[in-house]
Amino acid sequence: MTRGAEAPHSTGVTAAADFQPPRQQPALGIALRVTAMICMAGLNASVKWSGSRGVPVFEIIFFRNAFAFIPIGLYIWRTAGLQALKTTRPVAHLRRSISGLLSMICSFTAVQYLPLTESTAIQFAAPLFMTALSALLLKEAVGPHRWGAVAVGFIGVLIMVQPQPGHMNLMGGGLAVIAAVGTAGAMVAIRQMAALERGQTIVFYFTLAGALTGLVGCLFTGWKTPDPVTLMGLIGCGLIGGVGQLFLTEALRRAPVGVVAPFDYTQLIWATALGFLIWGELPHPATVVGSVIVAASGIYILHREIRRFRRG
Repeated sequence: MTRGAEAPHSTGVTAAADFQPPRQQPALGIALRVTAMICMAGLNASVKWSGSRGVPVFEIIFFRNAFAFIPIGLYIWRTAGLQALKTTRPVAHLRRSISGLLSMICSFTAVQYLPLTESTAIQFAAPLFMTALSALLLKEAVGPHRWGAVAVGFIGVLIMVQPQPGHMNLMGGGLAVIAAVGTAGAMVAIRQMAALERGQTIVFYFTLAGALTGLVGCLFTGWKTPDPVTLMGLIGCGLIGGVGQLFLTEALRRAPVGVVAPFDYTQLIWATALGFLIWGELPHPATVVGSVIVAASGIYILHREIRRFRRG
């Protein structure tokens, strides 16, 4: 579920209070969210395809973030303008970037070892980790219902990684789980920042950090000059990632999170379709069972969070 390490639940922070929110349009919000999931599935497929052509992970990270600046820059110009570059919380942006880039590096690597559907499904465990981290780091009250959903969700993850001798892809599965933890950390960091920072500001500095990290990483892992076809794929990776990020953001501006977030799991449909069309992959039965359990747990946690928010 690589959303550029911008997991679906981790993006879409609304702008600062001086912006007038748009009219709520739930149907449009759902359509935008589903479109964002198509983009994110396309991003993951582009990452896997680029890696299969010998492009190092850090080089893919550079292209993903550098060319994402095109749609993101246009969006910032049309909304916040240069105000989006102002921040009083550089350390918070650093923490958010570290978590998000950990997720991006691990997810971009995991997708090279796993079928596209399996990698995507495992990374959907991020909301489970977010619940646990929120209790530990933000001291949020997590009741028995949500802890129960977390436990059930982790069972789903174990089913997907198939921890039996001869069946487990330790490298791919382990990296996908670490990516989910990194996404959860980014979610928590964004939650801490959301009241004081614009959504455009958070997106801008994370994308900048990603482009710089990709360049620095290439100094150690090497740079492979891509052929014209691969170059087009890498550019597409950045454009798709940036556009998907904007659709995620706009979906939450048009409809409440409780309306649009369950549609994040449609990414599994698109990942399955792309995996089959491009690589002839069919999901393992354990992946299907585990992903259903994880999705159900994530939606239940979301339901409980919405109820808690309304009561508060």
